[in-house]
Amino acid sequence: MMNRRTLGQAALCTAAVLWLGAPLAALAAEEAPDALVKRLSADVLDTVRNDKSIKAGDVNKIMALVDKTILPHVNFRRMTAAAVGPGWRQATPDQQKRLQDEFKTLLVRTYSGALSQVNDQSITVKPLRMAADDKDVLVRTEIQGRGEPVQLDYRLEKTPGDGAGWKIYNLNVLGVWLVETYRGQFAQEINAKGVDGLIESLVARNKTNAANAAKGS
Repeated sequence: MMNRRTLGQAALCTAAVLWLGAPLAALAAEEAPDALVKRLSADVLDTVRNDKSIKAGDVNKIMALVDKTILPHVNFRRMTAAAVGPGWRQATPDQQKRLQDEFKTLLVRTYSGALSQVNDQSITVKPLRMAADDKDVLVRTEIQGRGEPVQLDYRLEKTPGDGAGWKIYNLNVLGVWLVETYRGQFAQEINAKGVDGLIESLVARNKTNAANAAKGS
């Protein structure tokens, strides 16, 4: 049986944990951008290595991993808006939501094959150059494995208010920025068929990618 003294100590410990939770949450929000990228990279690599479904290319599992681990640290609205370009301002809130959803699906399906190939890769985060008051930074990393190292760089912005902290809004693979790659494609779609035409095109591409994945499984 637990005596009153033991109960009192347990209550004090519980209270201490609850009180400490607030400053710890604040510290997490102030995590340095290079530390954030390093932690996220390690989390993703560890999860992929230990999950047979992801290594087999299970897109639903990969989506869940992205939603849980990566998206909370991505300004996906900014990323989508930048990829869509001037057409974003013409879109209604519902169209903007659909664009974000379909763009996320496109990216996950496009890069899911790369995740399924993860084996003995490691991530090296290069020294960060930034001033104390910088709000926009570039974090350079290198993926090292059996072949040549792969350059993977991240653009992050510091966000204020609720959910404050550093958030990714663009990435560079082997010298090519993701947002700029899609901006040209999306501009052509919008010029030809408007915002709804771009949404329809993304839906069609995602269905095709899903069908191809099903055939390959």
